[in-house]
Amino acid sequence: TLSLQEDPTLERHFKGHKDAVTCADFNSKHKQLASGSADKTLMIWNLNPKARAFRFFGHKDVITGVQFSPAGDLVVSASQDKTVRLWTPSIKGESMVFKAHTATVRSVSFSHDGQRLVTASDDKSVKVWSVHRQRFVYSLNQHTNWVRCARFSPDGRLIASCGDDRTVRLWDTSTKQCINCFTESATFVDFNTSGTCIASSGADNTLKIWDIRTNKLLQHYQVHSAGINCFSFHPSGNYMISGSSDSTVKILDLLEGRLIYTLHGHKGPVLSVAFSRGGDFFASGGCDAQVLMWKTNFDSFDYREVLSRHSQRVSPDPSPHLTDIYPRGPHLHSAQSGAIEVRGQHRHNHTWINTIIFSLTSHYLIQTCKIHIPINSTRWGYRPVFNCVIGDNRIINTLSVCALHCSALTHNALKGLHNTSELF
Repeated sequence: TLSLQEDPTLERHFKGHKDAVTCADFNSKHKQLASGSADKTLMIWNLNPKARAFRFFGHKDVITGVQFSPAGDLVVSASQDKTVRLWTPSIKGESMVFKAHTATVRSVSFSHDGQRLVTASDDKSVKVWSVHRQRFVYSLNQHTNWVRCARFSPDGRLIASCGDDRTVRLWDTSTKQCINCFTESATFVDFNTSGTCIASSGADNTLKIWDIRTNKLLQHYQVHSAGINCFSFHPSGNYMISGSSDSTVKILDLLEGRLIYTLHGHKGPVLSVAFSRGGDFFASGGCDAQVLMWKTNFDSFDYREVLSRHSQRVSPDPSPHLTDIYPRGPHLHSAQSGAIEVRGQHRHNHTWINTIIFSLTSHYLIQTCKIHIPINSTRWGYRPVFNCVIGDNRIINTLSVCALHCSALTHNALKGLHNTSELF
């Protein structure tokens, strides 16, 4: 049998905050992890198990955002006390205060060259700051309500922001003008690694990815049962993690357009998630005052290698499933989809194709195993050999299915699609 992916595993949990963990970020050298909290403190966790953590005091209210500089030698934090602080992440804990806004500062982020900061505030403005000169540079003022989040594009030429005025805005940093506006209810926004797309999430439980070159909605995920508070792109651009008030962290495969893992590590809403700079780890923080650090594992998966080895398979495994991981102990999972209990470091195998899900966007045939087949795709050099019609009283479509020369993909499997297809 062939194990298609390694599961993410809980590596460490950090306890030191006395209230909800609202934000977290890794430094570029993977030596430290920073977290901010409603307890008004900033914690710097040294990832060497023998090193002590640093607790920094200075903010007079809830810390709402934290980020390491690209070089890893500075940490910036934002707070409901209307200030931004620039810290040296050492035992001295020295900081420089920016009296940034006239209301709560909701987010703060470095530009990718480390020269600028962008902040978003309840005073309805987005502001840009010089790190070297430690002073205000300019303001962007077209939002008509609280601004929840603002981020630089990887090349620094754009800023994306979102606010309670139900807009996601794109700004040109050279002209200081708003060049695009999406009508979206969002509380979090960020660029993908290449800067060609932005993603937004919010209280409507959905996560959307837009191509900013064409202004088209590329992907729309409805995988959480409560508001999505945060997300993070994997450095490869192939995966995304999201944290929600439904107490879970979800892992999405963006190439395949589907949910691959649900992580149950927090007791209460998950307020922050962040991949490390290399993508080999990610962190999550929540209302339970804990910071969890996970080993990614699944990002080393090579689709081409798996496809080349599929000819070795003789018989299909038991019914495939999306994996729920409970790192804290046993869990009795409902049997509705054939899902199994998975502990923190359990490995499992998957069949090639048993159950097929038809996506709402009509773009994908998705089966609940580790690979799905893009419609009308010859991505791996295989030609379409089947045409079929799926009818479930909601959608009827003619699909071309790529045959991957696997014994499990048969005409009989396709005939039963109308019984197993479902919308998500």
